[in-house]
Amino acid sequence: MKWKSIGRAALATGMSLGIGLGATACSRDYTVAYVYATSAQTGTISAFAVDYQSGALTQITGSPFQGTGTTPVAIVPSPNGKYIYVVNNFTSAIGVYAVGTDGKLYGQATTSLSPVVNGTVIPGGSLPTAATIDSTGSFLYVTFTLQPGYTTASPGKGGVTIFPINQTNGLLGTPVQNNGLYYVPVGNNPVSIAVSEPICYTTAPAQQVTLNASCNSGTGHYAVYAYVLDQETAPNAAILGFSQNMTTGSLALLSGASCTTTANVLCTGYAAGVRPSSVVVEPTTRYVYAADEASNQIYGYQIANNTTGNLTGLRSSPSISGLYPVNLTVDPRGKFLLSANQNSNTVGSYAINSADGSLGGVAGAGAATVATAPTCVAIEPALGIYVYTSNSLDGSISGLQMNPSTGALTTIPNSPFPTTTLPSCVTAVANGSHASSVVNP
Repeated sequence: MKWKSIGRAALATGMSLGIGLGATACSRDYTVAYVYATSAQTGTISAFAVDYQSGALTQITGSPFQGTGTTPVAIVPSPNGKYIYVVNNFTSAIGVYAVGTDGKLYGQATTSLSPVVNGTVIPGGSLPTAATIDSTGSFLYVTFTLQPGYTTASPGKGGVTIFPINQTNGLLGTPVQNNGLYYVPVGNNPVSIAVSEPICYTTAPAQQVTLNASCNSGTGHYAVYAYVLDQETAPNAAILGFSQNMTTGSLALLSGASCTTTANVLCTGYAAGVRPSSVVVEPTTRYVYAADEASNQIYGYQIANNTTGNLTGLRSSPSISGLYPVNLTVDPRGKFLLSANQNSNTVGSYAINSADGSLGGVAGAGAATVATAPTCVAIEPALGIYVYTSNSLDGSISGLQMNPSTGALTTIPNSPFPTTTLPSCVTAVANGSHASSVVNP
């Protein structure tokens, strides 16, 4: 095993965790984490406290909190849990909220995908679909459907807007420029994005890297990779790979991908099934997984060990999922992959083989039942054992407890928990500081 030198802190395992948590939880009224769910109908955000002993949810006073946009589709926390970012599809804007010590949300600002530069509004992307934050909490990446000049009546290519994050107040700055544009062009209908943890190479990779004193005693180079899941036009769905400049946040296409702003030229990347819906990178930056909602499968890839960041399909891929897998997540220790299966109303749990990336277990045999039409699946980052889904047609959040050794899921008492109508996504943040985790190599 090895300690991750930078990135999201996850949970230590074993008895030391229970002892440390007990002390922390007592001083914090037994609330180990907070869960937040967005409503596609009202635009509001429901907030809940997580009981550390049972994982049960209690709605926080003042919840639901007022939103700042229409039709939220994604909710993303900062790595330190102090801020959350809500991506609103219809208004093409991101709401920024501070997380109070009591779990309440405090609206800070609303930022548009069309930036104001020197007093002039610069046309940006529209209809955002997904978002993620790099592990250092420095940049927010937002995928969107339409580049400037395209409309729903005359659709075209989408892109990725990159916002620098103010480390003091969590506010978003002017989007990063890319060849004169305030976004990175990608293909038709990008629906998901994932950014890897930094990986340390003893020799400089072929892509953009950052020399860092904490990487191999100052002689190594960090590389960070971003992967965009692009539905394109079937059967040309693909994952587009990029390297991240850790200083500026900018993205550069990997050698295994290509893309232009030309409308009739499809982008190329790594084949990702028929209609992919979600992409994730496991914490050790060795494997990538993508769900295909049309074929009910999960595709697995290995990140090239020759430092190019390119992807190679796993021999064991694809794996069978439940019906219509729409969202994936990996537990903080990188041991298990979870899949929210919308049409079978289940969450599948797969053990990740650290040696070859293969997935153990089949969702059809070992999946846990949740309420109707789960849209997102999230794991609270404090204990790393409580799992939650936002259930669109049920207007609820289902809670599950994950066995940290086997990945087996059992229903939390009194689940599901009522929330506002049409919950579109869910996320969780830790309540205060907790132990750093050991990540399997």
